[in-house]
Amino acid sequence: MARSSNALLIFILAVGVFGILNTEMGVVGIIPQVSERFGVSVPDAGLLVSGFALIVAIAGPTMPLLFSKMNRKHVMLLSLGVFSACNVAAIFAPSFEALLVCRVLPAAFHPLYVSMALAIGGQTGGTDAERAKNSSRVFVGVSAGMVLGVPIASYLASTVLLQAALAFFAVVTVGVLVATVFLVPSMPVEGRMTYGSQIAILKKPVVWASLLATAFINGAMFGFYSFMSDFFGVVSGMDAAWVSASLLLYGGANIIGNVISGHALGSRPVATLVFMPIALIVLYAMLFAAGTIGLVAAALAFALGLVGGIANNANQFMVSRSAPEAPDFSNGLYLTAANLGTTLGTSLCGVFITLEGTQSSVFGAVAFLVVGVLCVLWRLRCVGGMPVNAQSQPAATPTNAKSQPAATPTNAKI
Repeated sequence: MARSSNALLIFILAVGVFGILNTEMGVVGIIPQVSERFGVSVPDAGLLVSGFALIVAIAGPTMPLLFSKMNRKHVMLLSLGVFSACNVAAIFAPSFEALLVCRVLPAAFHPLYVSMALAIGGQTGGTDAERAKNSSRVFVGVSAGMVLGVPIASYLASTVLLQAALAFFAVVTVGVLVATVFLVPSMPVEGRMTYGSQIAILKKPVVWASLLATAFINGAMFGFYSFMSDFFGVVSGMDAAWVSASLLLYGGANIIGNVISGHALGSRPVATLVFMPIALIVLYAMLFAAGTIGLVAAALAFALGLVGGIANNANQFMVSRSAPEAPDFSNGLYLTAANLGTTLGTSLCGVFITLEGTQSSVFGAVAFLVVGVLCVLWRLRCVGGMPVNAQSQPAATPTNAKSQPAATPTNAKI
């Protein structure tokens, strides 16, 4: 595949995962409108979020495994087709129950598409540094969907109609579906692995260390993110406009961090993996100490978004590099760990808020990050370091775009 074709493929995958994550997280911004429109309580409306996340956590390790032998273009079309159909149906849902069904059905295909997209990104390129950059570019779509979909959907639902926000989800997935049909080449899987050989990666301590590190670090970041708007409003004294602006600042910085992470992980992976969670601990401590000052809180939101974007990609890097022989399955496990971590992190931050008030929510994030740092150190000890020149995953086949499972090199310590 030519360099320009690689770039187009990576772009389509990035927009695709944006559409998937936008569908998942964007609903957070329209919960009040859903509650009002269908006459259900806010906690009941929250099932649109928690139900989706639960299905993703269950499907994370199973769907990528079951479909690992299928042509990857066909996997993309199947996943995007289900998301597109359900997103369009959600616009016209006559009841809350119907809307919930439109959420639950595509959730099972979320890890299938995202894990495959991350795997392709991590296999595309001639050098390890190029593959790290391509993986980070796909991950831009993940971060954009998680942090930008919320304010966009909230704005459309509050200023236009709830259906306008739901239509936004549909437009993105339908657009990517059409682009995939015409612009993505066939990508049959060669050298297909048995299910047993893929499941065997669970015997590796480095895989468990990577998954635990991902769960705790991701749980810290998105656990606190769930209450960030409340923190800015209650502790920092921001009005609604400033809160929205700060969240957008966080989201934009998060995307920039993803772009930076490609270079950082390609050139200095060990330092990046260790430094990111420690930097987050420092930033959360600063937010606790000086978060009552609005401008300081906004500046720290940018810094947290930037470092968080790098840390997000570093988590996926850890998991995928711990089992390069089973890229789809390992990325599915990554999604499960990330979603479970977010659920637990949100609960822990909520406990601190209940006991000590909104400002103490940062303590939940810091506690998770401390454990996350220990897990990263355990991971590095499992592999004895991480040489910069480790060739963990091969490039995608250049001429016929046929995806191949990554071989495990004998000298790769990652």
